Amino acid sequence: MSTPAATANLTPVPTFQFDANPVADPRAIVVFGSARFTVLTPALIRLEWAPDGVFEDRASQAFVNRRLPTPAFEVTRGSDQVTLATADLTLTYRELGEGFTEDALEIVLTRPIDGRTVLWRPGTPDTGNLKGTTRTLDGFSGAAPLEPGLLSRDGWALVDDSARLLFDGSPWNWMTPRREGDSLDWYFFGHGRDYRRALKDFTAVSGPIPMVPRYVLGSWFSRYWPYADHEYKAIVEEYRAHGVGLDVLVLDMDWHLDGWTGYTWNPRYFPDAPAFLRWCREHRIRTTLNLHPADGVGKHESAFRSFAAAMGVPRHVYRIPFDCASPQFMRNYFDLLHHPLEAQGVDFWWMDWQQGTTSSMPGLDPLFWLNHLHWQDMHTNPKRDNLRPLVFSRWGGLGNHRYQIGFSGDTFNDWESLAFQPGFTATAANVGYAWWSHDIGGHQPGPVDDELYVRWVQYGIFSPVLRLHSGREPRAERRIWKFSDWAFT
Repeated sequence: MSTPAATANLTPVPTFQFDANPVADPRAIVVFGSARFTVLTPALIRLEWAPDGVFEDRASQAFVNRRLPTPAFEVTRGSDQVTLATADLTLTYRELGEGFTEDALEIVLTRPIDGRTVLWRPGTPDTGNLKGTTRTLDGFSGAAPLEPGLLSRDGWALVDDSARLLFDGSPWNWMTPRREGDSLDWYFFGHGRDYRRALKDFTAVSGPIPMVPRYVLGSWFSRYWPYADHEYKAIVEEYRAHGVGLDVLVLDMDWHLDGWTGYTWNPRYFPDAPAFLRWCREHRIRTTLNLHPADGVGKHESAFRSFAAAMGVPRHVYRIPFDCASPQFMRNYFDLLHHPLEAQGVDFWWMDWQQGTTSSMPGLDPLFWLNHLHWQDMHTNPKRDNLRPLVFSRWGGLGNHRYQIGFSGDTFNDWESLAFQPGFTATAANVGYAWWSHDIGGHQPGPVDDELYVRWVQYGIFSPVLRLHSGREPRAERRIWKFSDWAFT
């Protein structure tokens, strides 16, 4: 397992430093027996239970800022129970030595809902949850199951943070597993139906939703197809000729040499990639490159020798495995593989991660961690001239709203999938994930009829990002002037 201790000889670099303020004001904390309660806001309480009385102050993947202004609250202590009352709720805990059970803990909301007093105990089903989002729509034709969100018609929501990893607080601020044991780490949202305040409180403790660069809000062209540079230029000119705006070109997998993973321009399609990227900039076009890093760094890559030397790996090996849990690997991943391409003119990266949820660090999901590290790298890179960072990737779990924008996956191009996407986009905002770039027109299996495509584009215009897209199917056209005249007149 890769840990900062294993890389003690590495010099920390600003790339990975992450500003967090996780230690709450002591005045907001109430400890009673094996429990600790932190009053974050009048309606948001952190509930911890640790049989050994050792509690956690480090930031987690989802909750990074607990140093908030201490709200007013009252505490009443008895011999075996404590009561904590704020303007929005009253919490009662009894020390029974069994954790947060329905006999040990209850919370009553101050304001009734639909004329009824809201009483919550551990195990109470959240039947009114308004849902959140999901990792990807890959494989779903139509509706997909969604994770619970932070808003509920029942007036409360509970987030169990007990298993999420922690930022270790070192100069690297790397991920680290929690210590083993039966400790509990919960967050109770008791906002009633004041949904706006619930989301405001969530972003206060979990981090703000960043503003996107202005060009993101324009028109994107994307297609999984082996276009050469001159063909991309022709598409740009075609947009101009038809009076249709174009702001972003998405270069799918064929930009690099053959294989799932790649960092070397394919000279068959891009004989002079820097010149092409300069041309794009001259025509006010931004570019993003598709990225599948799971296969590591192969010997065929132009940066292999320098990467192997930086990793201390003999040059005769065939491939250096991908290891997102290693600070050494990830430092070289950015410095040697990504920064040179960014220096050529690549604006941001499309993290198209589809290779599972495990890594060499137990509990570390590569998708969340890649999203975080790419964001931090762009945010702290002085060569970006303070440009707003941007990560284009699938949802990596609660807290991922800090790294926009969302890619909803390889969607099916049918009416059922289109019907699902507006609601799916809306409920994602219930976990703060408001920015989405869907495959407008669908990714698979192929062509769409005129009526379906018109309706999809109409939805795309009013969704956060308009990105026309299709898969590797010769008949799968997405340029609007290629459809019937009646469709887009």
